[in-house]
Amino acid sequence: MSKNNKALVVFSGGQDSTTCLFWALKKFEEVEAVSFDYGQKHRLELEVAQKIAADAGVPLRVLKLDLLSQITSNALTNPEVDVEIDKPDHRPPNTLVEGRNMLFLTYAAVYAKSKDIHHLVTGVGQADYSGYPDCRDEFIRSLNQTLNLSMDFPYEIHTPLMWRNKEEIWQLADQLDVFDLVRTQTLTCYNGIIGDGCGNCPSCKLRKNGLESYLRKRG
Repeated sequence: MSKNNKALVVFSGGQDSTTCLFWALKKFEEVEAVSFDYGQKHRLELEVAQKIAADAGVPLRVLKLDLLSQITSNALTNPEVDVEIDKPDHRPPNTLVEGRNMLFLTYAAVYAKSKDIHHLVTGVGQADYSGYPDCRDEFIRSLNQTLNLSMDFPYEIHTPLMWRNKEEIWQLADQLDVFDLVRTQTLTCYNGIIGDGCGNCPSCKLRKNGLESYLRKRG
């Protein structure tokens, strides 16, 4: 692999980023993680991320980015906005936090450069596309080039889940021997419930459908 063999994982403690954390542990000699306190309603997310990282022996830095909750309103940061059960056709769902992945990756890149880390890992993907523009491959490739130019540093953004649907993400977690951990210890639910979650929000439905599909194939 080019450059040094260290990676920084953008880590939320959810299904996707946890799978990416263990993917990175298989691919790189050294792995660190960064989480963001961006004013999210469910503070438990940060505790979950810290526990999973600690149990995996991965150093985790939590960075404050609560400006996000001051300049944009959405169901993940505004306690007065309920999560939409059904995705609207005319706009992205109200769980979209505008600019979140761009800011997370930008701040992660600044932090990574200070530690001479060239490889960034993020759990975004567009196979199960939910209308989030900052999860698209085109955006990631564009941002990768922008980061390289803006800091004159050769980053490589890895997106191991980009073309995997939820069933395939469960399969990858199983291949990485963390299936049970991902199923019981991660927090993906928009209503802040660990593991299988509330079962009703869009994130839980997507996770559950993928899990059931994978378990049927696994037998």
